[in-house]
Amino acid sequence: MSTIALAKDMDRDTAVAGGGDTGTRRYARLPRPDLTFTDEVREATAPVYEKVKHLIPEIEWPLLAPVIHAINTLKVERNAVILAHNYMTPEIFHGVSDIVGDSLALAKEAAKSEADVIIQCGVHFMAETAKILNPEKTVLIPDMNAGCSLAESITAADVRGLREKHPGVPIVTYVNTSADVKAECDICCTSANAVQVVESLNAPRVLLIPDQFLAANVARQTDVEILTWAGACEVHERFTADELREYRDIVPGVKIVAHPECPPEVVDEADFTGSTTGMIDWVKEHRPEKVMLVTECSMADNIASATPGVDYVRPCNLCPHMKRITLTKILDSLLEMKDEVTVDPAVAARARTSVERMINLKS
Repeated sequence: MSTIALAKDMDRDTAVAGGGDTGTRRYARLPRPDLTFTDEVREATAPVYEKVKHLIPEIEWPLLAPVIHAINTLKVERNAVILAHNYMTPEIFHGVSDIVGDSLALAKEAAKSEADVIIQCGVHFMAETAKILNPEKTVLIPDMNAGCSLAESITAADVRGLREKHPGVPIVTYVNTSADVKAECDICCTSANAVQVVESLNAPRVLLIPDQFLAANVARQTDVEILTWAGACEVHERFTADELREYRDIVPGVKIVAHPECPPEVVDEADFTGSTTGMIDWVKEHRPEKVMLVTECSMADNIASATPGVDYVRPCNLCPHMKRITLTKILDSLLEMKDEVTVDPAVAARARTSVERMINLKS
């Protein structure tokens, strides 16, 4: 770590962030950088603007570019890595991220890095998962209020209640849950591997929580009886089959790619269903002339530059929680080393077991 990022003594100019098993680290609170749009900034950020120029008007770039440049400079001084979920806005996704992807992929990749600090550009459960898999690193989230309707639909006490109601039935939890919930479950799953995880338990009946629509879509692909919880993602649950049929009428020939957190009737209308990574891979492989991604609308913005020639029809359901993360808040996180995400070590150990059981499954 750079010497500028360390402070020997705690005073009014020092920020404190925990270091997991290594104890508390102290970081100097750095001075706010000059955010003038200079020729140096223009040149340094030109490759980024090339990727986002179809999305961000040129008149707005002088306001964004200095912040992007400052963040990219500060993360080197802090020995920090920035994780950006696929739903981040383009200036974050293309401008300052080091690793992009879905929540679990981000945490796993961060574990391979030599960074001391992880900045999680996503929602709170993602930062918790990053901390669970990287206990020795300092994990920060630019806005502590970036929550998730799905993760907040169930608690650890609810899981304990399910165990009492269904004794002996294994419990699979979607990674889109809190550390407390993961700690109470037997194994985690993603939207991409949920069927594999369910079937790996060799049980006639399995609880798959908390997303009722993911569970319903999994149930149609396995002979295992699936029990679930009435949770849902506020972005994906709003899509309807009628809406998709209307788009097909308006945009003839459009290919529709849906996320499995959507209701089953929406999935039935889609040409392909998969996780965010699966959706991206499908578009890159098939290169449809016109495509509609039935998920959070920033994802289409983020992959458009990697798929030239594909016309994206954008049904815009924004995630208000993801959109709490902004460039300015990322900059403040790096300057002040806030806000730190911690997980009780006992909870983290049990949650890590659930996550690692999934990771260690043979394909």
